[in-house]
Amino acid sequence: MKATYMFGAGDVRVIEVPDASLKAPTDAVVRVTRSCVCGSDLHPFHKMPASERGRAMGHEFIGVVEEVGANVRTLVKGDFVVSPFVYSCGTCAFCREGLQTSCRLGGYWGDPEIGACQAEAVRVPLADGTLVKVPATDDAGMLASYLTLSDVYGTGYHAALYGGVSEDTSVTVIGDGAVGLLAVLSAKQLGAKQIILMGRHAARTDLGREFGATDVVEERGAEGIAKVRELAGGDGTHVVLEAVGHLPAYAQATGVVRPGGTISRVGVPQYVEAPVAWDALFGNNITLTGGVAPVSSYIEALLPAVLDGTVNPGRVFDVTMGLDDAPAGYAAMDERAALKVMLAP
Repeated sequence: MKATYMFGAGDVRVIEVPDASLKAPTDAVVRVTRSCVCGSDLHPFHKMPASERGRAMGHEFIGVVEEVGANVRTLVKGDFVVSPFVYSCGTCAFCREGLQTSCRLGGYWGDPEIGACQAEAVRVPLADGTLVKVPATDDAGMLASYLTLSDVYGTGYHAALYGGVSEDTSVTVIGDGAVGLLAVLSAKQLGAKQIILMGRHAARTDLGREFGATDVVEERGAEGIAKVRELAGGDGTHVVLEAVGHLPAYAQATGVVRPGGTISRVGVPQYVEAPVAWDALFGNNITLTGGVAPVSSYIEALLPAVLDGTVNPGRVFDVTMGLDDAPAGYAAMDERAALKVMLAP
């Protein structure tokens, strides 16, 4: 079967690999109907060392169950499923607490023994605990929205939820990528009346306004901080949702959060140290939260509004390509020619 591999910075190829197959009685094999390129995939695209073996790519997909292991109890061949971006058992203490990203038996796609998701098919370990059944559909818009439940919609919602967004909070969202835009949507769903989106790509921020942003700030650095604080009455916003992952975005967050507020980070950090001392957090009683989103916990809550058309998170996909064109998809996202690329094997 075909699968997408990265062999170093900027070197993405679609190659032939052995077909996905059952290896454990708790496995399922899923035929991928849609996968995608994630903004976090661009981090290794920029800096991965050269590798002869390569690295299987992709962690978001939806598809149809083709085969199940002998111990799989909740799935049958033909089920249409959404897969979260981690696999998890569903029964350990962390899974029962809704923190599937810390599952004692789980892990991330891309392990050499498991493979990844920008492929024609995927072997899914711990299938009962991982895969979420949804109504089958051929509607392109619904397929796109289903795919956001695999990662970016749940991650944006995680940021807003952990940030404590409510009708009583003002919100700044830093980043106009797919996660940032869906953090805007999530903040709107949670009742926020003022949502300031910091971004400078008009097509993206226009979509952000449609998702619920009340204001857009293009400026960065001290100028951007001043503009946000002005819009928020001088003190900054109660909640800041940081969806970038680079240190300047963190600095921006500490500059626009109001005293007593919360910074919720879901951009994958590309740094190992950041200020937390008096001026950054401590002196103003700022809460720092966020982390890897346990999207499995959120799909049930987010799905009804997707199904009835109340929200259309799939609009973050602005380019669709075939799996063979995955390398071009990476390039398009890296060049900001695409917001988020969907792959249709």
